[in-house]
Order: sequence, then C-alpha cells, then structure tokens
Amino acid sequence: MSSKHKICVGEKPSRNLPNKTWIVFLWIVSFCAGMLFTNRMKIVSEGRLARKNWGGDSIEQDYKPKYGIASIRSNTSVEVSEIYQSIKKLDKKILNLKTKVDSLTMKNQSMLNDSSLETGNVSTKRKYFMVIGINTAFSSRKRRESVRATWMPQGEKRKRLEDEIGVVIRFIIGHSARPGGILDKSIEEEEKRYGDFMRLDHIEAYLALSAKTKMYFATAVEKWDADFYIKVDDDVHVNIGALTKTLLSHVNKPRVYIGCMKSGPVLTEKGVKYREPEFWKFGDVGNNYFRHARGPIYGISKELAMYISKNQDILHKYANEDVSLGTWMIGLEVEHVNDRSLCCGTPVCEWKNLIGHTCAATLDWACSGICNSQERIRDVHKRCSEDENDLWQVIV
Repeated sequence: MSSKHKICVGEKPSRNLPNKTWIVFLWIVSFCAGMLFTNRMKIVSEGRLARKNWGGDSIEQDYKPKYGIASIRSNTSVEVSEIYQSIKKLDKKILNLKTKVDSLTMKNQSMLNDSSLETGNVSTKRKYFMVIGINTAFSSRKRRESVRATWMPQGEKRKRLEDEIGVVIRFIIGHSARPGGILDKSIEEEEKRYGDFMRLDHIEAYLALSAKTKMYFATAVEKWDADFYIKVDDDVHVNIGALTKTLLSHVNKPRVYIGCMKSGPVLTEKGVKYREPEFWKFGDVGNNYFRHARGPIYGISKELAMYISKNQDILHKYANEDVSLGTWMIGLEVEHVNDRSLCCGTPVCEWKNLIGHTCAATLDWACSGICNSQERIRDVHKRCSEDENDLWQVIV
C-alpha cells in the first residue's frame, strides 16, 4: 500500500509542474533581455542629449556623453576644417587690403613731399594753368634779351602772371659737354640776374633736340602741376593772353595735342637740313610724315606730359623733335587740334589784330621763326602784340 502510494506521488509532479532547470533558464533569459532593453534606451537617450548639447541648447556645457563619441568627433573635425579654411581666406583678404592701404599711403606721402607750397604744417602743390618752356641755346643770348624786352613779362609782372593767372614762363637749357665751363658760368650769371631759367640734366647739342624736348616735358610736369605744357622756340613772338584764351576752350579735355599741324616730306639726302636717318621707317622714298605739330610752338595737356614722363626711357627719338613728339602721340587716344592762330605769318598778324583775331603766336614761315628775331621781334611786337589789359583780364 505504502509503496504504491509513493509511486503515485512521484509520477504526479512530472506531469503537472515545470522542471526547475527550465525555470532558472527562463529567469536568466528574461534578466538579460531586460538589461539589453534598458541599455538600448540609455544609448538612444544619451545620443539625443549629445545632439542637443552640440546644437547649443540648454544642456550643460561640461556634459560628455559616453556613447557615439567617434561620430561626434568626425562631424566636429569637418566643421573645424571648414572654419580654418574660411579664416585663411579672410587673412589673405585682410593682407591684400593692408598692402593696398600701405601703397596708397606711400603715394599720398610722396605727393606731399613733392609739394611746392607750404601753408602752416600742411604742404600742398600749387595748381597752374600752363607752363611755357622757351627752348634756347648757349649762343642765343641776344634772342633771350629780345624776348625779355617784348612779350615775356619781367620782375614783379612775371611773378604776378604766375600768382594771378597761373602762367609760368622759363627759358629751357641744359649743360655744356664740359660742366662748369665758361658756357655754364655764363648761364649761371644770367640766371642770377633774371631768375627765368629751367636747367635740364641734358647736354646741349642741335642733334639732341628730341631728347631735350622729352626731358623738358618730363621735368616740367614733375615741377609744376599745370593743365597745359607749351614748348616754343626763342625766335617766336607769343601773345600770352591770346594763347591762354585758346587753351581755355580745351581745358576739360584729358588728352590734347595742339599746334599748327603739317605733313611734310621725309628728307633722305645726306647733308640736307632736317634729314631723317631713319627715313625707311616712314615708307618708300618720297613719302610724307603723318600729321604732327610744327616745331616752333606746340602744346600738350597734363595727362600727355605725364605719359612722356613715365615712359621717357622707351620713347624713341627721331632726328626732328616735332616728328618725335608726333610719333609719341600718334598711337594714343589723343585729340589733335590744328590751330592756325599759333603760326600767324608776320605780314598778316597786324590786320588780324585790327579785326579782333589776335594771333597767339607769330613767325616767318621761311625761317620757322622770326627771321633775324633778335632785331625784328621788336617791330613784330609793335604791330602784332595784344593790348596789355587783355592779358590781365583773362580769367582762368
């Protein structure tokens, strides 16, 4: 009976209750699943917190997430690299701007240093209307005296001409082949007496007139800030008031080349005056020059004088100085002004005065100036000069 009972009792649990080993196994699986789920939620939460922190919201600045750091560092490296490149570009732009500012500062300082008029502690360069350079030579003392005695004001009148009307007049001359010799000393004594010379760093020679003309314009534009620069020979008679009125009609034009335009033959024969050794550059034998201003008197505006000054080392010189100037102008955007009042003949200047057409300059065509000017220019001045009041009434 008892054995039977034991058997019955032992069989019943095996049919109705789970094995203890399975219970333990299921408990462990449930625990692991719970831990895995909890950790997963923690990763997601911390990732969101990390993104919120990098976005600059309310998370504390010293928060350091434990997970997803490699991804965050990768994005940060890209952003830092882009910022670094932007800073480099800005530094380069700042450096370029600084260089430009320094260049402009140096240019302005140079302009101040070159100024010819000082007012208090501020130095400024006086503005003039025109500079008249009278081309002369060591042997032309009598011509200079005749010019001083006729159309070129002297002493206080010349100073007044500069101050009130803005017209500067100087005789243009260089140095002899032997500096300090008797020729140079003669000019120095004349300069002490009259104070009306502009000396050039140039050796005087007839065949070097092109070089002298180039140096005159380059030197004058550096010394005087003017609207126009005129070159005239010392055997030509000039009415300064009439010349000023003529130029006033062109004062607002940037590049003006004014004179009596001509187109003469290119001379090729040896021993002939005005022969052009480089005649072959102007075409076949018998050709004419292109249009250019006659040599006795012509003028250019400031911008053209500055062009000559800046490029004087590469401007080619031909035998004739008026041809040389013409070649320098022909390739530029320049207005050529053919004004016949700059080359009135001596037989007609008097009746032109009577009808109110005062000539700006008078000469003899046969001599490219007034023939025997040291004697005849006084007679021309009596017949062809403007009224003195006309000069001082000019408003520039």
